[in-house]
Amino acid sequence: MSKKNIILAMLIIATMVLSAFSGCIGEEKAPTTTTAPKPSAIVFNSTQLRPPPETEWVTTELLPQFEEETGIKVTFVPEEYVPFESRLIGEVESGNVKVSVAGGLYGDFSLLMEKEYLTDLTGIDLPNRTFIKTFWDLSFYKGKQVFVPWMQATYILVANKKALEYLPEGADMNALTYDQLIEWAKNIYDATGQKKFGLPAGPKGLLHRFVHGYIYPSYTGKTVANFNTPEAVTMWEKMKELWKYTHPSSPMWDAMGEPLIAEDVWVAWDHTARFKTAIEEKPDDFVVLPSPAGPMGRGFITVIAGLSVPKGAPHIDEAKKLIEYLTRPETQVEITKGVGFFPVVEEAAVELPGGPLKVIAEGVVAQSGASDAIPAMLPIGLGEKAGEFSTIYKETFYSIVIDGEPIEDVLSARWAELKALYEETGAPYPAPG
Repeated sequence: MSKKNIILAMLIIATMVLSAFSGCIGEEKAPTTTTAPKPSAIVFNSTQLRPPPETEWVTTELLPQFEEETGIKVTFVPEEYVPFESRLIGEVESGNVKVSVAGGLYGDFSLLMEKEYLTDLTGIDLPNRTFIKTFWDLSFYKGKQVFVPWMQATYILVANKKALEYLPEGADMNALTYDQLIEWAKNIYDATGQKKFGLPAGPKGLLHRFVHGYIYPSYTGKTVANFNTPEAVTMWEKMKELWKYTHPSSPMWDAMGEPLIAEDVWVAWDHTARFKTAIEEKPDDFVVLPSPAGPMGRGFITVIAGLSVPKGAPHIDEAKKLIEYLTRPETQVEITKGVGFFPVVEEAAVELPGGPLKVIAEGVVAQSGASDAIPAMLPIGLGEKAGEFSTIYKETFYSIVIDGEPIEDVLSARWAELKALYEETGAPYPAPG
């Protein structure tokens, strides 16, 4: 090696040594800044929107707009409740969480809440929307927000406009009581000689939902705990009075849409989905009303679906962006139009275009947003015995109201069955208790 090259090599080595030495004596190295790569896809696991037409709508209509806006791809994984719960629990406990956003009914998250396997979303940025307070209050568990309301379905009253002239004096049709409903049905009967109120009391009707989710909370404040109480006795006396003005074909009707269209009844209670055809066929003929209130408040079943993030989930920021997108008023409108679930934010009902869905949505939002609302949940944790729960409530109605059996005797016998069911399964009473 030439002398010149030797000198050059020594200078390079010296420079390297000095650089290393200067770093050791306190000259901090400037931090390198790297941007975390965006995920190629986040996983959205849901017990809702499972039927193939709904899943197709989600993947071809709902999510592509989010993906285009954010550059975040979403893999939608619809799943039955049992594998959904097992998957999330297994992932959290293994420390290998794949799901970023989980969607399901409120009850689908009950065990995950108890185990504290859901991420605290308190403070999530969800601007320009007003969540229905009843649902927002359900979002919190032990002071942490672990659930963001997403969409709802429920049961409501629908009335032919011909019935409105017979409303009791001073009654607000959007804030009726059960006493006023009875008086309304009686007024119609007195004027027309016809029993124009209807309930889906047929073999496949949803009468049991009316009993456990509507009248029981409204009169006793509870779904199960106050089944056999003086307040319950009063409630059943009121139901017997209402039945005097209820269409005699109600025990044969499984759904109230057709009787409304045929004008066999003018006022009826049922699930929103079972009214849809009637309101689509004759949107100008009907109004949708919140269910009535009793002494304890306005009991109603809320089939509320929400969004959560499993503890330890990947891509938290992206998950929050998806939640923000799915709860925007304009997205809520698209969900209602696309799959028939109703909004959980007040602004969405206003933004819905005119027509049948808007008629139903306004009634749904008015009911869930009522100041005296008592939201009731569907039973959870009963497994294969869930049908026994429904049977007890439906047969209690049949025995007392239709067959005229003594109220106290029926309640005593059925309460024994209901208690035994919950003792055997160990399931919690559905809200409100």
